[in-house]
Amino acid sequence: MPSSLMTIESLSLDSADEGLMMDMRPRPLNLENRSMEEKSLNELAKGMEPVKSSERLEALASPSLSIRSFLGTPRSSCHTPFAPHPMVADAWENLRKSLVYYRGKPVGTIAALDSTEEALNYNQVFVRDFFPSALAFLMNGEPEIVKNFLLKTLHLQAWEKRIDCFTLGEGVMPASFKVLHDPERHTDILIADFGESAIGRVAPVDSGFWWIILLRAYIKCTGDHSLADMPDIQRGMRLILTLCLSEGFDTFPTLLCADGCCMIDRRMGIYGYPIEIQALFFLALRCARVLLKPEGGGKEFIERIDKRLHALSYHMRTYFWLDHEQLNNIYRYKTEEYSHTAVNKFNVIPDSIPDWVFDFMPMRGGYFVGNVSPARVDFRWFCLGNCVAILSSLATPEQASAIMDLFEERWEDLIGDMPLKIAYPTLENHEWRIVTGCDPKNTRWSYHNGGSWPVLLWLLTAACIKTGRPQIARKAIELMERRLAKDHWPEYYDGKNGRLIGKQARKYQTWSIAGYLVSKMMLEDPSHLGMISLEEDKRILKPRLTRSVSWTC
Repeated sequence: MPSSLMTIESLSLDSADEGLMMDMRPRPLNLENRSMEEKSLNELAKGMEPVKSSERLEALASPSLSIRSFLGTPRSSCHTPFAPHPMVADAWENLRKSLVYYRGKPVGTIAALDSTEEALNYNQVFVRDFFPSALAFLMNGEPEIVKNFLLKTLHLQAWEKRIDCFTLGEGVMPASFKVLHDPERHTDILIADFGESAIGRVAPVDSGFWWIILLRAYIKCTGDHSLADMPDIQRGMRLILTLCLSEGFDTFPTLLCADGCCMIDRRMGIYGYPIEIQALFFLALRCARVLLKPEGGGKEFIERIDKRLHALSYHMRTYFWLDHEQLNNIYRYKTEEYSHTAVNKFNVIPDSIPDWVFDFMPMRGGYFVGNVSPARVDFRWFCLGNCVAILSSLATPEQASAIMDLFEERWEDLIGDMPLKIAYPTLENHEWRIVTGCDPKNTRWSYHNGGSWPVLLWLLTAACIKTGRPQIARKAIELMERRLAKDHWPEYYDGKNGRLIGKQARKYQTWSIAGYLVSKMMLEDPSHLGMISLEEDKRILKPRLTRSVSWTC
């Protein structure tokens, strides 16, 4: 990993946090009784704990610093709330081995525990990677680590973020951080990466969204409203919203992004308005709408959120949605239309529709395309964005049902032998050379270029439960249970059907482990879905959509 990571001073948590009961069960969110007690981060900065000499440390190249991930932490007294499959115990054991401690308190999980490969940045706590781990701990009645993580990343947000001579926006959340131990001072140091060490030097647009979504999940689970009411938490949300609600030259309500700014963190042609970012943006706005307090400028943000949600939902449901009927409409588009009466508003050239779309699109089913911008539609199917669209209710109930229809109609393409395709189809030959820049990691049906990612199972499971189709999730989980643990929990699989362990995949990938556990717990207790799902808000403008064949069959 490059050495230009930003060093962050330490912040410990209040000793009162130690009183959190590790066996507490999730409690429902009660918006009627929000606690008005407010605490500042300065109050939480008291009582740092010294590092115990018995803690296990991993050596770094520097002789004075070492990194610790604290393997072999004891299992909580909590019992998993579902009938154990043989994989479940193994999954929990490996998830706990991935815990990272800061001054004796758990603050996250590292990306992977594969001792056979060079660590690179897989020994860090990634914001997006930690999300399924956080859900697993919340569902298992262990919220302390999630609270610690939220506070620690909030502290990192407050530091200046500089790449070369340029300073990033104040609200940018880190892509990742790691904990270093200084044996001379007997203390821990946080080091954060805001994109200055990432491949391509791209800032993580999605980190702030995942943080807001996780904050709402924590409060929904624990009922600890005092955390969201803290002035520093409120300020952190406002800083994130300032970045994404700022007005500029855009004529669309979607967010303009660089390639590689989210889970797909390498050049894959998603620059512009990728569905993953737009869906997360929508969900984060809806979560922030619930969490923001009117005081201290919050009222203005709430009004801006309402306006953006109206515009964004209309734009996405109208221009990003594709089913057989809409595909036929685009196929018949006229071009070079002018004025506000134009039907082909983005001047999409019908000849630009790739041949595979006509075979892939069934009569029954639909999905949100990957990207829409002037004269360009990325017709690829992306899993994360479509599943989040269901969970956030960016998709109408009819569209959500059509997305699930597509899973059933194109099971071999999207699920195959190992769930779940991150994108479909693959880029190959000349298109691969042009779009990826001949990326040796994103070759055909590998990694982000059509690879199969087990972590996406929890998103599919949540979407299945919300749409009333748990049988789809059960079938996918059964497929995964045939191989995932035997293959030592790989990061991803290669091949058109996902039969090969990824050629550069790390073993014991933490979010592969956590994604499996979250899926099992949600199926056992569907009430967990409330942490990550929002019902449709009738106040959000509904565009007038023609009912397609996929909605009526």
